[in-house]
Amino acid sequence: MLVFEGLFPFISPGGWRRTFQKLLALQDGQLRFFGLCSVMLGLLLLWLTS
Repeated sequence: MLVFEGLFPFISPGGWRRTFQKLLALQDGQLRFFGLCSVMLGLLLLWLTS
């Protein structure tokens, strides 16, 4: 997982920084929804690969 997380800042540090600035501007509810979608996607990928 850390390999995938490290690719974006390695390939495009400026884009990574801009993305995090946009994330900081989101409201709590929006961040929670983004987190829920990430969890669901991860569970789906685990289910599909097992």
